[in-house]
Amino acid sequence: MEDYVAFPSPNKATQEGLLCVGGDLSPPTLLSAYRQGIFPWYSDDEPILWFSPNPRFIVLPETFHIAESARKLLKKRLFKITLDVDFPDVIQNCAHIERKGQHGTWIVPDMIEAYCRLHELGYAHSVEAWQDGTLVGGLYGVSLGRAFFGESMFSKVSGASRCAFLNFATALFKAGFNFIDSQVYTDYVAGMGGISVSRRRYLSLLRAAMEYPDQRGSWKGVYGDDLSMMTTAFVGHSPL
Repeated sequence: MEDYVAFPSPNKATQEGLLCVGGDLSPPTLLSAYRQGIFPWYSDDEPILWFSPNPRFIVLPETFHIAESARKLLKKRLFKITLDVDFPDVIQNCAHIERKGQHGTWIVPDMIEAYCRLHELGYAHSVEAWQDGTLVGGLYGVSLGRAFFGESMFSKVSGASRCAFLNFATALFKAGFNFIDSQVYTDYVAGMGGISVSRRRYLSLLRAAMEYPDQRGSWKGVYGDDLSMMTTAFVGHSPL
């Protein structure tokens, strides 16, 4: 991106990870934030809040794994997994899906518009899980260098988002990506290899990932029209 927006040092963030308030969600601002280890996270009744949590929750190639129960699920081939087929529908579903213990959403209309714009520019990507031609799960995030910054996922059918993530992670790590950023701890991602790292280590990993060119553009069909075929072959081998 042609413009770079400087943020305060992530080390100035509060204990909760809040770094600064305000600004905008333009592509230069968002991309600059991710390159500096920062992301927006706020509700509709708040100004834009920028976070850099410590510790950070990520998945590395060497920690990623597919549990035996997931291997059995993947082998059933219940879902067709695609990339960048319907980004707007994925982010809308992530915004509106009901989640246990959560009221409202941080994926507010301005966020949806901003990330759809990043998708149009080739930086934001979606993973879709289809069943009988219907979108039943998926996730979206931002790709820069050799890092993928996961934002949210949804599932309307049991196992859909899990299959989407495992297929996608397999493809990314086989393609040489350094890590997937899950931002904050969740039991869900921990079960697939997520680990907590200090902000210092995260920023070091981030700098290394940013030394590589961005994989910009549509990822539709990059790994074939059905990404699940890759992991179906992979699950018979040792995990990464």
